[in-house]
Amino acid sequence: MSEKKPGVLGGFKAFLMRGNVVDLAVAVVIGAAFTNIVNSVVKGLINPVVGAFGTKDLEHYAACLKGPCVRTAAGEVTKGVYLQWGAVLSASLTFLITAAVVYFLMLLPMKRWQDRQAAKSPAASEPAEPTEIELLAQIRDTLIEQRRGPGSDSVPAQR
Repeated sequence: MSEKKPGVLGGFKAFLMRGNVVDLAVAVVIGAAFTNIVNSVVKGLINPVVGAFGTKDLEHYAACLKGPCVRTAAGEVTKGVYLQWGAVLSASLTFLITAAVVYFLMLLPMKRWQDRQAAKSPAASEPAEPTEIELLAQIRDTLIEQRRGPGSDSVPAQR
């Protein structure tokens, strides 16, 4: 009898149902939602605080690299070269907040949990004991060596 091979859709379904693909999809969805939260925190809290110390919102800080610089009311640059360093700083803060939350709220607790689990199961860290067959083979090889004597260079016969 020959084995029946799954069709294209069956193979695709098997691919999608593998654990790592589903886990990755969940991670992407949660990551997108988390990114929206962090963006809201930066735009709603951090940018206004920085703006309170300065003259405007962090997103609007820019420097004219090659002048004269002219912008329209909508913020489009019509003349000159602007460096929008406020937007870069805002994106950097978003990244740092995201990285800190992922590390301190996800990775660090997971590592501590894994360390505790490893400490609870010392059998995993110890080397495995030899099986009965391996012990019998070692005894056989030792007995053969004793019969041959110390000067013999030949390898024991395998059965």
